[in-house]
Amino acid sequence: MTDLRAYCGLDCSVCDAYMAHTLDDNARREATAKKWSEMYKADIKPEDIDCTGCKSDNEVKFRHCSDCKIRSCAASRGLNNCGRCEEYPCQHLKPIIEAVPDAKAFLEGM
Repeated sequence: MTDLRAYCGLDCSVCDAYMAHTLDDNARREATAKKWSEMYKADIKPEDIDCTGCKSDNEVKFRHCSDCKIRSCAASRGLNNCGRCEEYPCQHLKPIIEAVPDAKAFLEGM
């Protein structure tokens, strides 16, 4: 089973892209694409809303997750999560832990 906490502490199991993939829910893909396009001022299409989780060996990732600097950094260091890094919290991680208290609590509870 894949660890459903991303390296940054986010819970992939509640992510709309992960849930759309798991449930094979096209209506959720469409709604999420619309919501995220507006929220992030980006052109996100329903077919982009597909992910198997940050730490999954499967290559199916939402495009941001595939390109995530935090993900690639933690993986290259062999860390299970950023809370175990000697540089915690780094400049890339700070916006996430400031915006998502659950991620910060998870990482600091390690």
